[in-house]
Amino acid sequence: MTFPLFLEIFVLSLLGASLTLNMYFASLKYTSPTFITSMTNTIPSITFVLAIMLRLEVVDVRNPCGIAKILGTLISLAGALTLTFYKGPQVQSLPGAPILIRSNPAQQNWIKGSFLLASSCITWSVWFIMQVYTLKKYPAQLSLTAMINFLGGAQSAIFTLCIQHKPEAWYITFDINFWCIVYAGIVICALAVFLQLWCTKQKGPVFVTMFSPLSTILVAILAYFFFGEELRTGSLLGGAIVIIGLYLLLLGKEVDQDQIKSQEQSPPTYDEEKDPHIHTETSARRESSATGS
Repeated sequence: MTFPLFLEIFVLSLLGASLTLNMYFASLKYTSPTFITSMTNTIPSITFVLAIMLRLEVVDVRNPCGIAKILGTLISLAGALTLTFYKGPQVQSLPGAPILIRSNPAQQNWIKGSFLLASSCITWSVWFIMQVYTLKKYPAQLSLTAMINFLGGAQSAIFTLCIQHKPEAWYITFDINFWCIVYAGIVICALAVFLQLWCTKQKGPVFVTMFSPLSTILVAILAYFFFGEELRTGSLLGGAIVIIGLYLLLLGKEVDQDQIKSQEQSPPTYDEEKDPHIHTETSARRESSATGS
């Protein structure tokens, strides 16, 4: 552990555990859960563009795999926009929902909430990109998860001391708020962050973020069955489009990686055997393509 590496993990904690989540929760206060999960579907597209700019993702428009990646991203973004802007006819509400939660219109501020959510999506995308560089220097995902959560908790505590001066903000009562804290700490901050770090190391940041649109579908289904919220055909149509785009991109990445592995395992050609310089350049090009994918 060096001081520059500690600063890098500190910034990683700021982007992924404190600043991003605090803006996310603040936007949730001013908008609605369905709107939040719909807008976060832009994270894969932002991450994909950043990965291309930083040469973490290689896209060859002359290759069917590259075309599948681009089409999958665009189709997934189209499904996210459908979820956001197209409501459609209302599906009959499910009677007898176990929990009834209604939002308070007096607290809604869509302009402020949208600005906070857009900032959260950008910092979240940068967090996924930064994981690639940090994992190369510190590949231990479990201890990295612990440090991210510890530093993120300390940063959030400082934010609270600066913004919220009421002692009641620190009180914890044994009701649904307590179980939300327990669930967020164990599942979201510990298990989910560790799995994201592991998947980022194995498949890259774009692969991880492409699964985020599924949260919109799950939120719509759970809100319909458990919270008695309305479900519209626009959510079903947008969810189907998102799934098509998601698996089209994943198919392109999987075929692309299989081609790179087959190239790495193939023996050198006759020209490469005669000229070692050609073999070295070819190997370096294959390693660069494998890193980008």
